[in-house]
Amino acid sequence: MGQAPSSTAESNGRELDLRLWSPVIVAGGESMAVGNVVDRDFTGDLPDECLAHVFQFLGAGDRKRCSLVCKRWLLVDGQSRHRLSLDAKDEIFSFLTSMFNRFDSVTKLALRCDRKSVSLSDEALAMISVRCLNLTRVKLRGCREITDLGMEDFAKNCKNLKKLSVGSCNFGAKGVNAMLEHCKLLEELSVKRLRGIHEAAELIHLPDDASSSSLRSICLKELVNGQVFEPLLATTRTLKTLKIIRCLGDWDKVLQMIANGKSSLSEIHLERLQVSDIGLSAISKCSNVETLHIVKTPECSNFGLIYVAERCKLLRKLHIDGWRTNRIGDEGLLSVAKHCLNLQELVLIGVNATHMSLAAIASNCEKLERLALCGSGTIGDTEIACIARKCGALRKFCIKGCPVSDRGIEALAVGCPNLVKLKVKKCKVVTGEIGDWLREQRRTLVVSMDGDETEAVVVVDGEVETVVEEPRVAQAGGIVAEIGSSNGGGGSRLAMIRSKLGFLAGRNLVTCTFRRWSHNDNASSST
Repeated sequence: MGQAPSSTAESNGRELDLRLWSPVIVAGGESMAVGNVVDRDFTGDLPDECLAHVFQFLGAGDRKRCSLVCKRWLLVDGQSRHRLSLDAKDEIFSFLTSMFNRFDSVTKLALRCDRKSVSLSDEALAMISVRCLNLTRVKLRGCREITDLGMEDFAKNCKNLKKLSVGSCNFGAKGVNAMLEHCKLLEELSVKRLRGIHEAAELIHLPDDASSSSLRSICLKELVNGQVFEPLLATTRTLKTLKIIRCLGDWDKVLQMIANGKSSLSEIHLERLQVSDIGLSAISKCSNVETLHIVKTPECSNFGLIYVAERCKLLRKLHIDGWRTNRIGDEGLLSVAKHCLNLQELVLIGVNATHMSLAAIASNCEKLERLALCGSGTIGDTEIACIARKCGALRKFCIKGCPVSDRGIEALAVGCPNLVKLKVKKCKVVTGEIGDWLREQRRTLVVSMDGDETEAVVVVDGEVETVVEEPRVAQAGGIVAEIGSSNGGGGSRLAMIRSKLGFLAGRNLVTCTFRRWSHNDNASSST
């Protein structure tokens, strides 16, 4: 039996393979025959800078795979990779030299170690600091073997550091002071669960010979004795942002010291702290404050909010989570309406505001663009109708867990002419039909209600992200477009996540969604 002839499919496949290769141009302008095509790497014509620029658009996984294509791509990837995240177990110590020989241009480094493993030690951190002299951002998580001496050696070599974030480490105040002494360009400092900062810890302060500081932002989270930062907070004239979250102890005195030090703070976050109206009164002396978060501080009341409103007249963003203690209500909000005329964003959670204060805010705060009312038993249809009539600049509105009915939502069909996004969640009396009706009445308005969106927490390129399937908006001409389709590559990323995970049950996180709205508007508001 003779050999069977090749099938048509096999023939077409070979022709397709040949067509994928462009003919090589020879002298005289003639091209070689297709059958004599020589394999050629056309990326060889690209300069290394262009190839590196292409790599920047790839995810971590794709970039690793590209580095395995050839020696040149491996070299270009290593020299152009500025961000590196390592599993900081002690086992990788022997590989650090070769690793940083390859990645010799790293400026942003993250070292993370889980609780069950032994982390890198002082010796490893010193080696990294010698190899990476251009580091500007460093994040340490769970590196329990690093001591104060290791941080001091690290600081001496990394003098260009601008951002330091440490969490769940065992070094203490001496290590932080060493960073402040040697890293003169440090702008952002974040400290979370630092076990070495205990009751007997030394005070944290700027070095004695420091004529000025570059610090712009300090964030303190879950510290046993965060009050040791008092000298640093009180004497740093350049400090713009201060966040104190879930730290033990009384913070009124610290806030008083900050206010007495001619502070230039413009953003303050206080969350789950022992702080009272005395602390808010101290904050009121910081007249440059534009953003203030008072979250779950049960000792704060209307009196403290009145102090802030009367003196902080530049206030643009105000978040209050009253924790349903009923200590902040109409009296404090009326003062906000009277004095804070530049208010652009207001979030009220567990605050029993009534028609009286909301009407005053709607009338006086003509620049109000973002409003969230959550978990209040006193906000009903009358209050929503008042907001619809008077908030002409309102663009984004969130209502959650309030006794609002379809009648209140109907008022938004003709009110708030600039409204582009409306979110209504956990309002038991509101029906799905009113959402469909409102979409028909205002075709450019994005309406999100219970059951309209799904949300999933996923890991993309090593980072945890909350991805929300946004509701759809009906456009003129009957075209239905996804909300996120205009956000660059967001649509492709969401499609990829859908294909891998499918649709998960939605978990409504109103504050996270509202925060996303706020961040999206920061650029437009600042211009």
